[in-house]
Amino acid sequence: VFKPSAKKKKTLSLGEFLTNVFTACKVLQDELNRNILDSLLDFTRKCSSTRQHSDWASQMRASEIPTAALVLGVNVPDHDMTFQSLSDLLQQSVTPYVASVQAKECGGKGLRGSLMGTVVTVDDEEEEEAEQTSAQHHKSVHCSLSTLCDWYNTKTKKSNTGTPGKKRSSPVRDGPQQPPVVIIFKDLEAFNPRVLQDFILICSRYIERLPLMFIFGIATSPSTIQHLLPHSVSSLLCIELFQSLSCTQHLATVIDKLILTKQFPFKLNGKVMQVLISIFLYHDFSVRKFIKGIQLALLEHFHSQPLSVLCCKKKEALLNVMQLDHLDLERIRHLLSFKRYVEKQEPREQVDLLTDDTHLKEVCQKLIKDLHKYHKNYYPILRCLHTLTSSLPRYPLGKQIRELHLICLEKNVWESEDYQSAMKLLKMLAKDELIALLQRCAEILQPAKSKKIKSALVQLEDMLTKFKQLDSKYITSPLKHLQKKTDLAQLQKTLLEMNESRRAKKLSPFEVLRNEALEFIDSLVKSHLSPPESQVLNEVCYYTSSATVRRHLNATPRTSIQAALNSPFYYLQTEDGTVSNAAPDICIVYKLHLECGRLITFTTEMLFLSLFSSARFIRAVSELEFLGFIKSTKQKTDHVARLTWGGC
Repeated sequence: VFKPSAKKKKTLSLGEFLTNVFTACKVLQDELNRNILDSLLDFTRKCSSTRQHSDWASQMRASEIPTAALVLGVNVPDHDMTFQSLSDLLQQSVTPYVASVQAKECGGKGLRGSLMGTVVTVDDEEEEEAEQTSAQHHKSVHCSLSTLCDWYNTKTKKSNTGTPGKKRSSPVRDGPQQPPVVIIFKDLEAFNPRVLQDFILICSRYIERLPLMFIFGIATSPSTIQHLLPHSVSSLLCIELFQSLSCTQHLATVIDKLILTKQFPFKLNGKVMQVLISIFLYHDFSVRKFIKGIQLALLEHFHSQPLSVLCCKKKEALLNVMQLDHLDLERIRHLLSFKRYVEKQEPREQVDLLTDDTHLKEVCQKLIKDLHKYHKNYYPILRCLHTLTSSLPRYPLGKQIRELHLICLEKNVWESEDYQSAMKLLKMLAKDELIALLQRCAEILQPAKSKKIKSALVQLEDMLTKFKQLDSKYITSPLKHLQKKTDLAQLQKTLLEMNESRRAKKLSPFEVLRNEALEFIDSLVKSHLSPPESQVLNEVCYYTSSATVRRHLNATPRTSIQAALNSPFYYLQTEDGTVSNAAPDICIVYKLHLECGRLITFTTEMLFLSLFSSARFIRAVSELEFLGFIKSTKQKTDHVARLTWGGC
């Protein structure tokens, strides 16, 4: 029987794991706006099918253009991906005639030209040559909607008639006979109001000849339409509003699917998580960039950590442990978490761990199992604690689960003042509120397969049963035991008992059970929500270099440019560390200006011209000035001054 080499088997497992992670990221990005995109597809199909009826003009009430107002929110960097997905889906299932336009591409008459150019390029394979000729022709002549109507009629007639002997290659095979022409305005707020108004007015005159349909991409508020379009223009549109989920809701979904899950062994520590969340909240609101940050951390971890071969599914990790060589085992012995583990062992065990490779592999297998059990128990308890505390006044442990997760990553959450405050507030909840929260916790623990979590679920369900039984129990007051006719001694005795009970602060059955339930939750938190740094071999799964992530995702532009100009060999991947003649002109001029003090003089130019031409020198100096490294000076016409850091 042929047995594959250990190295080949290890690489295959790692490759599959990385592929699964990146595939999950791609699927998640596609699913973020799935509901809103499906609603838009239904809207376009409905409008398209309505147009097939003979009473189209009456139904659209005098030249109304069906318009979808798509409110996507302020996460503008993610809009391109959303509109690309929408355009692809429309072309696959509704119409091949889809045009996406941006404000910067459409100044005045250029809007019609952009539409014409975009629509013309989307067609059948057998007519590609004719389309290229047509596109070149439209670039040289005036584009108008009348021309577009003639082109559309020609295209739809050809599509309906078909070409003998050839198969139609359009993706919309079973679509309507007159598919709509969909125009997507990606950034409605950025369009010139006058240009937009004129375009809508012109389009409304052709609605009976051309089945136009608009999709407005809005980043702020639906009221933008009212600000851009007067009533005389907006009345020509039949507008339906589509509201996407907020970017923070999308972020919560991404964190839930990619981070707060035991499906992927790769994890981020608290500092890296904080960097990614800070970039999202304070810079771009881009969920796409947040996912790219996770992928970057993943690649950096597997590139920089040799022991990341153990960051995989438990079964594969256990096999990989047995394939580690002596060098890998020495790396394990130098891990900080493993050193702490060794210090707690008996002297004889310490010697075996540090000298016996076979014994170390066996121990590492046990530690890997413990690490996977930790993650399996951590996330259900984290969600339970979030469920209990996310609705408390002032949100002591945060409103979002990511906030609670960050706290748990950094320290023992039960030792914080916020946690103690949250437990005090939980003791003030009414019975119905507490029962509802505990019931939600039981639902969270229900799918878990861990033995400890299953045991916790049984205890929690028992407590819920006791809570519900309190409703049927008749709790009597001490005064109820008194007879209607009683003597003074018995009354005095009863009052004394009541007084002693108040002094002792005797708890009601509900209060006793409530305290028992909260103590049980507290024990679960202390058992399963310890920081990952407390787990042995946590370095195998957790990426910790927040500085690297910040440098790649949120780099300082001037610092990056200066590094590129000063060390082009690093970016150009040349062997020589010096700036040679083959380097870009701007790099050579930058090096020369560093050696010339405050001013770039005629001498510098002569030095450069000894190698290159004057035009190239002027262009390189202009580029440096554009980047903000130098500026013109009035001292001499052939001098430019170096800008300081503060002056930039």
